[in-house]
Amino acid sequence: MRICVVGAGYVGLTTATALADFGHEVQCVDIDQAKIESLRQGKVPFYEQGLQELMNINHQNGRLHFSIQVEENIRDSPIVLIAVDTPPKEDGSSNLSNIHSVVETIASNIKGYKLIITKSTVPPGTNALLYQMLLDKGVEEDLFDIVSNPEFLREGTALWDIKHPNKIVFGTRSERPIKILKKLYQKGKASYIFTSLTGAELIKYASNTFLATKISFANEMARICDAFEVNYIDVAKGLGTDPRINRHFLNAGLGFGGSCLPKDLCALKDAAMRQNVETKLLDAVMAINDTQIDIYLKKLRTVLPNLEGKQITVWGLTFKPHTDDLRTSPAIALIKQLIRKGCYVHTYDPMVQQELANVSNFNDQYESVKNSDALIIATEWEQFHECDWSEVKSRMKASIILDARNCIDEKIVRNEGFIYLGVGKP
Repeated sequence: MRICVVGAGYVGLTTATALADFGHEVQCVDIDQAKIESLRQGKVPFYEQGLQELMNINHQNGRLHFSIQVEENIRDSPIVLIAVDTPPKEDGSSNLSNIHSVVETIASNIKGYKLIITKSTVPPGTNALLYQMLLDKGVEEDLFDIVSNPEFLREGTALWDIKHPNKIVFGTRSERPIKILKKLYQKGKASYIFTSLTGAELIKYASNTFLATKISFANEMARICDAFEVNYIDVAKGLGTDPRINRHFLNAGLGFGGSCLPKDLCALKDAAMRQNVETKLLDAVMAINDTQIDIYLKKLRTVLPNLEGKQITVWGLTFKPHTDDLRTSPAIALIKQLIRKGCYVHTYDPMVQQELANVSNFNDQYESVKNSDALIIATEWEQFHECDWSEVKSRMKASIILDARNCIDEKIVRNEGFIYLGVGKP
């Protein structure tokens, strides 16, 4: 099938590459000429494991194309998949201007039946409004179907997720597009969930909100464990063995970040408030996450009461390992707090660097700790688990480790003479 994917960002490019690999002819279009030119040269503007290689294979074999000719490709493609950005506004609501722009272009270029699939994450009720928007612009009802098809991709494993989904969700107004939709992901073996347009939108928001809730629950339990001098890891193991709960997303740490969970929480809260629905649980989830960095800084001050003038090394900048994404990263928020308290900060991350005032970036993790008063593990990259702790200790001024991801073996570092700090780690 010929498919036009509008938007060459993270979701759009990953989806376009996978669909081309499934055997479809895919036109991936974007108004950013520099981005399109870079993609034509085989360069992906962000890191996602295996994406660049698979993209180049399908580009070279003629199944995946890149273009800035948005109108032309929308007009010539019977299937249009919308994967443009829906960034948050200052009030937490979603900015849908990119979506509206695409739909206006579609309305001006429909000459035969067109299946319009919304892959972008949009607030509940958006696809129904897009449907009405097309009707208001004079597009006849029998010339199109709108489908809500939310993505459930995890950064770092997105290609695996799209090729091995645990579910594929389609929100439709009728059964007319179902046969085509099943062919779209024909190589997948996951079960299909068919629901209404708004039902599909809410499945996406409910999924991310629940994951955020588990993380905030874990972090609050770790605080309670700290007060009772109980190891939270033991509690998490006990919880994780219960099949009704499972072990995923129960790690305590700095809190959640990235491009999805914070944005989607705020957007769902805004949408609910517009319907006069209170969101006490969502409020609590956000409040716990927003204060998590303060908890770790309070722990650090138990051994460094005065942080002003201290040199602190932070290992890890991305919001999680196996990605180069710094968006709403708790590690960056932590560094900014340290700077405000008068610290000099050294940083090391195996994937990225971030330019900030009073921050020195290093390409070598051992060099980054030289003469530091404390080391903070802010992202759980594997290489931090297995480093040479005697080498780290020999280079540091003091021997303090704050494990903000509970990811290293405290027995090993304590045997090396470090003061080890964690939350929920007596």
